[in-house]
Amino acid sequence: MNQKSGFVALIGRPNVGKSTLMNHLIGQKIAITSNKPQTTRNRIQTVLTTEQGQVVFLDTPGIHKAKNKLGDYMVNVAERTLSEVDVILWLVEPSNFIGAGERHIIEQLKKVKTPVILVINKTDTVKKEEVFGFIDTYRKELDFQEIVPVSALRGNNTDALIECIFKYLPYGPAFYDEDTVTDQPMRQIVAELIREKALRLLEEEIPHGIAVSIDAMKDAGRICHIDATIVCERDSHKGIIIGKQGQMLKKIGSQARPEIEDMLEKQVNLQLWVKVKKDWRDSDFLMKNFGYNPKDIGNI
Repeated sequence: MNQKSGFVALIGRPNVGKSTLMNHLIGQKIAITSNKPQTTRNRIQTVLTTEQGQVVFLDTPGIHKAKNKLGDYMVNVAERTLSEVDVILWLVEPSNFIGAGERHIIEQLKKVKTPVILVINKTDTVKKEEVFGFIDTYRKELDFQEIVPVSALRGNNTDALIECIFKYLPYGPAFYDEDTVTDQPMRQIVAELIREKALRLLEEEIPHGIAVSIDAMKDAGRICHIDATIVCERDSHKGIIIGKQGQMLKKIGSQARPEIEDMLEKQVNLQLWVKVKKDWRDSDFLMKNFGYNPKDIGNI
């Protein structure tokens, strides 16, 4: 058997480019990207199948200090993943400074026997010769299997990264059919796409305390009718999300619709509503409602 297959976790501090890298590696947009930290809330599984075999990527939420139940859940999912996979990709920004967040991750990585590949991302933002210094800084901290500088945004050196990953995967049959790209339910991906557009358009006006629930998704031949609710924590946020004469809500819908149509390969009729549910991030019931499993909170 000359095919390899295995699970690879992408870890790193919030906003380091994990979702951008994974989307680039599998060649499709599954994980949402935004310039806000903590955009990825669940462990998203995506699949890359090549002639060498199959890689199942787990894009974990950023490892950070938790502030509420949702935060606890995100951190626990990320940290528990480390011992369940065949390879860990640790993404860092190009810097000679190792901050408290990175130190916390180093401590977690010292506890596991899983091979770790350090990925220095965003190399398109620095001079080429500076990268060697960053490699040197990190090499002293942990015994990495490999250190690979990449630019997820530009796709630089990502082929070399895939080669490195396959080096450390075990031989074995594929876990999924070769045309599978993700294990995420379609509703969840649609909800995440809408949430991404909302986060991008609202920018600094609203913290990331919004969730999206899909109330109905009905297939009617060539058209798919989708009803979705954007949930926020405050009445003042509701007004901002709707915007003057509903302009912001329309904008969110018109940006999300084409991507949903591309993914479903059919026309989409998207209806959006906005609801206020105070402190939903601290409610087990509401978190479960939005696709986060409360059993995973504090269950490490």
